[in-house]
Amino acid sequence: MAFTWSPDTLWLLLQKAWWFLVVLGVLVAFHELGHFLAARWVGVKVLKFSLGFGPKLFGRQLGETEYLLSAIPLGGYVKLFGEDETEATTEADRARSFAHQRLGGKVLIVAAGPGFNFILAYVIFSAWLATGAPLFVPTFQDLTPDIEAMVPGSPADTAGLQIGDRVTRVNGQEISTRTELLDAVAKSKGQALALEVKRDGQVKTMTVTPATAPGPQASTPEPSYYLGVEEAPPLVTSVVQGSPAAKAGLQAGDHVVSIESQAIHAWSQLTGIVKEHPGQPLNIEVLRKGQRLPLTVTPSIEKATVNGQSVEVGKIGISGPGRSIMRSSTPLLSLYDGLKATWGWTELTAIGLYKMIVGDISSKNIGGPLTIANISGEAASQGASSVIFLIAILSINLGVLNLLPIPILDGGHLLFFLIEAILRKPLGERQREVAQQAGLVLLVGVMIFAFWNDLERIFSH
Repeated sequence: MAFTWSPDTLWLLLQKAWWFLVVLGVLVAFHELGHFLAARWVGVKVLKFSLGFGPKLFGRQLGETEYLLSAIPLGGYVKLFGEDETEATTEADRARSFAHQRLGGKVLIVAAGPGFNFILAYVIFSAWLATGAPLFVPTFQDLTPDIEAMVPGSPADTAGLQIGDRVTRVNGQEISTRTELLDAVAKSKGQALALEVKRDGQVKTMTVTPATAPGPQASTPEPSYYLGVEEAPPLVTSVVQGSPAAKAGLQAGDHVVSIESQAIHAWSQLTGIVKEHPGQPLNIEVLRKGQRLPLTVTPSIEKATVNGQSVEVGKIGISGPGRSIMRSSTPLLSLYDGLKATWGWTELTAIGLYKMIVGDISSKNIGGPLTIANISGEAASQGASSVIFLIAILSINLGVLNLLPIPILDGGHLLFFLIEAILRKPLGERQREVAQQAGLVLLVGVMIFAFWNDLERIFSH
């Protein structure tokens, strides 16, 4: 099969492989750096610092530590002196031995790995916000396939969908995020979709036929499709300073009622009309504190690529609910907002993981190295900022996953230390060995499952 690939395809695969190594390398290096620096600070001797597992490709001894680049680029490790209690035979050895450190020192060394992953994300988010750029920080509710607004007369409205419905399946395929729903609609080519929705605790099945989406893309050779359900109602949550919206008098909290006498029911209607009228004054009516106010806004003219074609679109500089956009008004404030952003993404990751475990989210969302390689390549094609943002998100994911109380992960070691604190003595060697073997089996199983999901995604496309 590989021999039938075109040079362009091979080049694309090589690019994705390269960016996979770059992204994973940064994540692993920062994680292991946490363990390394904490061990040095506590006074434990570090024997090896390796990026990758398996056979050594390159190594260099600097001081008492050997720095390695190993063959399997799916992780890394820091080897500490005295992880086995029998290694330390003298009083001087015990002072530099991991196993002979106080419980607090051992906890610090183990927790520093995932801790540094959160620190990396915080640094990226704070620097991002310090530039004045908007940062996407969603809540779990923002990502679920719930219907929160609907265009009257749209395919969704005609089919009987209602605000508050949660779409759980599309053409028999289970979905758990709004992105999956919108992707299915975009790929439908206007063919009818069988939707399974939850409403008031009951499951209903209905058929919806996507229509051609309004806007500039409607006239392109490959039109986009929509159902008429959007992420949010037409509620303005923020206005960019100096933007056309700000100059027109729009304020956060305004609910857009109509544009050019056309009733507005969903965010997509608002943005669709604005995009269609670059440089043209629009009469907008908003509801503010119970009063209707008429305003006139002239969208700025910007270039955009739609289905491979360059078109002019209008923008007025507002954000709506469900978009969870964060901005910092000053570089100093970005230090605080960076904490909020890091916590927001951490909370989202933890909630998503929990819902996946209890079955509220399909386990098909678990991705392995091929998925990471793919999204790394896509991020790289969008620019350096997308790669940096991806590193921050994956760093949080790595931090959360490593804190799971599974033996062989950092969280498993922290669980052992908690038991040691309660029992006033460490678990027996045999008990730790059995637990780590069980953890290894579980971890390998998850990795195989993730890789299988990767292959299914590839062959399904």
